Amino acid sequence: MKQFQFNYHSKASLKKELSKIKQWCQLHITSKTIFHIFSNSIDEDLISEICDTIVKEIPNSLYMGCSTNGNILYGVLSSTDISIVCTICEFPSTQAEVLQYQLTNETIVPVVDDLLEKIQERPWVKSIDMLVTIRGMSMTPFCEALQQIPEGIEIFGGGAFNSDMNDDRSCVFTSSGKYSNNGVAFLLLGGDDYHVTTTHVTGWKPLGRIFHVTRAEGSTLYELDNRPAYHIYQKYLNIKNNEHFFENTLEFPFFYEHGGINLLRAPVSSNPDGSIIMTADMEEDVVAHLAYGDPLTILQSVYSVGSEIGEFQPEAVRIYSCAARRTFWGVKEISKETAPFQTVAPTSGFYTSGEFLRTNGYMNQHNVTLVVAAAREGSLDPQKENHFHSSDEDFNGKVSLISRLATFIEASTRELEQANEQLAFVAVSDGLTKLFNRAEIQRRIKEQLISGKSLSLVMLDIDNFKHVNDTFGHKEGDNVIIGLSDLLRNGIAKYCPKASAGRWGGEEFMLLLPYDLTLAEGAASHILEDFSAIAFPEAGHQTVSIGVTTVIEGENLDTLLVRVDKALYEAKRTGKNRFVVL
Repeated sequence: MKQFQFNYHSKASLKKELSKIKQWCQLHITSKTIFHIFSNSIDEDLISEICDTIVKEIPNSLYMGCSTNGNILYGVLSSTDISIVCTICEFPSTQAEVLQYQLTNETIVPVVDDLLEKIQERPWVKSIDMLVTIRGMSMTPFCEALQQIPEGIEIFGGGAFNSDMNDDRSCVFTSSGKYSNNGVAFLLLGGDDYHVTTTHVTGWKPLGRIFHVTRAEGSTLYELDNRPAYHIYQKYLNIKNNEHFFENTLEFPFFYEHGGINLLRAPVSSNPDGSIIMTADMEEDVVAHLAYGDPLTILQSVYSVGSEIGEFQPEAVRIYSCAARRTFWGVKEISKETAPFQTVAPTSGFYTSGEFLRTNGYMNQHNVTLVVAAAREGSLDPQKENHFHSSDEDFNGKVSLISRLATFIEASTRELEQANEQLAFVAVSDGLTKLFNRAEIQRRIKEQLISGKSLSLVMLDIDNFKHVNDTFGHKEGDNVIIGLSDLLRNGIAKYCPKASAGRWGGEEFMLLLPYDLTLAEGAASHILEDFSAIAFPEAGHQTVSIGVTTVIEGENLDTLLVRVDKALYEAKRTGKNRFVVL
């Protein structure tokens, strides 16, 4: 696999570069010639002229390209608007094909169906390189559809963008289609001697407390912890909702887990109602952190990933990096995280409106992420060394001030959360038994009653408990209470896993069962048998009396509690060590 990378300056300069490629091909065995064209410009006439020139000069070549927010050539940010990468496959077994489709919300299913059919007919496919226009579309249905592609085929790519981040216009174009503002391009590559590996880099780390995404729809994040999402940035980071909102929040995107990996979502703007527009769809009912970006931490992540890529011995590396990362680093510093890959193989790519990569079976749209695809032809060379190198690679013992502060905040937050959890537990728990206290179990009964769902109660009282205390002392009495509590907490779970147990007072206990009367009777029977089998150190075997009831339609809390109490009284009156249903 051989690569030629160059910037476009004029039609004449392009022809000169293509001439060099033709001369090289004449001297070598080649199978496929593939051009990637990355353009800061969306000028259709200019792009068409470049494509026509390539086809005319190298007729059997394939090409694909898109508009970008900046191009990566030889591992660094290109200084020109248009960059061209020519990849020449040298093994006869390597095959390639370019596909292009119009992509709208309505065409997602037929596009993926046709792609699946094409792949089935081409068993040689090992990778799918994708360029796609995404502005104005939710990519979630598209990503979910792409998950049908057989495992073992690497899928990666980038979202077309514009040099002006506020301009929604973008384009894709290929040798099999034409210039399109709403399209997707796929490059299918494979063969017995073709090998590819993919990975991604974020480098952003979680910061501080967790938030619950309580309301989100598409790319609009409405609420965190039932409060307007913008409140989080205002309260914790003092970021104002003005023209600098996007720049100020770039260092602090949201970070949450999906499909076993962490995804980043960056805010774009805040609405008057406090909702936030994100760079991609945000899941609802997940927990998320704010994340922080720190240059040294990011470069450490790059070095870790780059070393793994080096072991693969690639002949070409493609990078799809978020435009937000370019803004974060700035023009002068951005190449720090991409240039190291050039030390192992020619590296190219562009700055995207979204990065795509399938990981653990999930096709994910990333943000603020660097997706890396590395390819080679032929087997590994056992004599070849990994030459991945970064000028910032000597990280031993180095921890930035930001990282240290973030670690301090994380540890402090974890301690505070644990303390709050303990306080919350104490507030609803009985001190001796660690079961729910009376107020909490009664609250739960009321909540279940209001819900209208199945509800049965089992009320228990230890028989002859005063005799236990008077004869063996209060310590042994506590042992008996704890023994019954442990049975209600652990033993009953195998019969009624959704039961809630609480200490009603003294030696009385209450079980809330979200089941019908039949299961409640079964639970009572098991409790009688299991508790009487316990042998306490001094008190020996003890028994309980139980009242059982189930809610009657239209019944209120007071009458329900009165009925279960009467059932318990009847069990006591008629001989103890039994249960009565009322």
